[in-house]
Order: sequence, then C-alpha cells, then structure tokens
Amino acid sequence: MVRTMMPHAQVPHSERALLLIDFINPLDFPGAEKLAAPALRAAKAAAKLRDRCDRQGIAVVYCNDNYGVWQSDFHSLVSQLTGRDGEAGEIARLLAPRATDLTLLKPRHSAFYCSPLELVLREMEAKELFVCGLAADMCVQLTAADAFMRGFKVWAPADCTAAETPGAKAAAMKHMATVLKCDVRASTARRK
Repeated sequence: MVRTMMPHAQVPHSERALLLIDFINPLDFPGAEKLAAPALRAAKAAAKLRDRCDRQGIAVVYCNDNYGVWQSDFHSLVSQLTGRDGEAGEIARLLAPRATDLTLLKPRHSAFYCSPLELVLREMEAKELFVCGLAADMCVQLTAADAFMRGFKVWAPADCTAAETPGAKAAAMKHMATVLKCDVRASTARRK
C-alpha cells in the first residue's frame, strides 16, 4: 500500500481577523423579512471592509450556522444561495468566500461555541477580531462576548451588522460598547 500525503494547509499568520457571521443565510425564518434589507446594507459595508482586509493581509473567517443539519456543506449552501433572487442571493453573491478564506460551521449562536474557531485564531496568533454579520443582537453579540471573555480585542463595526429592528441593533451595539468594551465605530470611521 502506497501512502500519499495530503498537502498540509497552513493557517495564515494574522494578528487581526475578520469574522463574517451568518451572512450566508437563506433568510427563511420568522422575522427574516424585517432583517433582509438591513442585512443587505450590512453585507455591502462588510464587502468593502473585506477588501480593505485583503489589502492589509488580514485573515477572513466565515462562521456560519449549520441550520441544525449535521451533513451540511457550506460551499453547497453558497452555491444554492448565489442562484437565488432577493436579498439572500445578493448577499451570497457579494460575500461568497474565496479560496483563501477560512470557513467554519457553528452549531449555535456564538461562533466560539463547539466550533474550532478559538483553535484557529490561536494558531494564526490573532489578537484582535473584527466581528461583522447577522444578527447584531444575537450571533454577533454572543460571539463578541465570547471573544471578550477569551481576551481578544473586538471591533464590531456598526455598519457591518444588522438586526430585525433598529431598537434591537441599537441595544446590542450599546451593550457591546459598554459591557464588552468593543469598538463599535463604523467601518468608514476606522482606517486600521
């Protein structure tokens, strides 16, 4: 029997990492109709931030729900959504992961909970996380809380997040700024 070695993919060294939380999303749950338009606005801002991160050599990590399907395949979901009309399809086309991006499935709200995210971030020697995505008052906020508890510096740019209502988003951003000590300035207000 001849043994062949699989090429070992290296986790990139990156002291900062852009986490894109649940942007790749069918938006087919109760309340999604209220989230769709703000999600598209947030995705457009996040796409611009991702381009800036690319120019600065900052790693991009997609952290996406598996929607309770343990046989899920993230890239199949991306392919399915890019063919759709509406906000879900537009977001998927705008933010489809590239070959250099890392992709992780998460089983619950926080991207850290029962996922390899912490291990990946430690391997890349990340110290600061840019947390963007859906929804500000759920998965983004809980990921920011877990990052805070693990000693990461967190930037959650307000324009790169969305929630079902303006009030829910405002409350989440206030909580992240005051309790979790996150920088919540818009992506256009921070250049580094």
